[in-house]
Amino acid sequence: MYPVLWEPFGFAISSFGVMMAIGFLLSERIVARRLAEQRLDPELSSTILVYAVIGGVVGAKLYFAIDAALRGERYFFDALFDRAGMTWFGGFMGGALAGTIGTYLHGIPTGPVLAAVATAAPFGQACGRIGCFLVGDDYGRPTAAWYGIAFPEGAPPSLVPVHPTQLYEVVWLLLIGALLWRRRKASPLLFAEYLVLAGAGRFVVEILRVNPRIALGMSGAQWIGCAMVVIGSAAWLIAVRRSATRPDPRASP
Repeated sequence: MYPVLWEPFGFAISSFGVMMAIGFLLSERIVARRLAEQRLDPELSSTILVYAVIGGVVGAKLYFAIDAALRGERYFFDALFDRAGMTWFGGFMGGALAGTIGTYLHGIPTGPVLAAVATAAPFGQACGRIGCFLVGDDYGRPTAAWYGIAFPEGAPPSLVPVHPTQLYEVVWLLLIGALLWRRRKASPLLFAEYLVLAGAGRFVVEILRVNPRIALGMSGAQWIGCAMVVIGSAAWLIAVRRSATRPDPRASP
């Protein structure tokens, strides 16, 4: 574990923060390449990145603070302004909302941007999950398997081997990223496919996590994962129907 990489002038640089920055920068490069493929200005990716970073960080902190306050673990403002505590779902929703607002404000076509983001998001998330692993956060239940890992300096610490669910999610996200990249020109709605695959993966990983169950034996992350699958599936089916009824431009008049 490497929760803190170095401390210049007494300011701790966490491995999670570094991996999060790498994830944003990697995503920006992938979005730029995808925009260029769609004959859009690749420099637009930097504009979207600014909105996504701000919205992602704010959303991640807000979700964490609200969740901690509702469960009675922390006071809202204590959790909000603590350096620790970032929730992926909050970051995803905040980043998506802010990025979409950015496309409207700058007159950027939203559809192609969302398609580009779908190819980049899994790789950016994978970097974030590596950061979670390095700081010992978001691990799973105790296990006697040979691949179990203890996180004595984790958040919270674990002295017994547990499922490294962060790494399970990294593998799944990399597979999603590779699949969506291959389907980037064939999918009727790539962002919908991303929602379905990311939501389903998170639902399964949560089975091994220790997050509290809030209703029907499922955690909050599982409920949000289900919502992502439902919304993504509905949007994908609508896109398929629209593409089926759209006239073929190659057809003779």
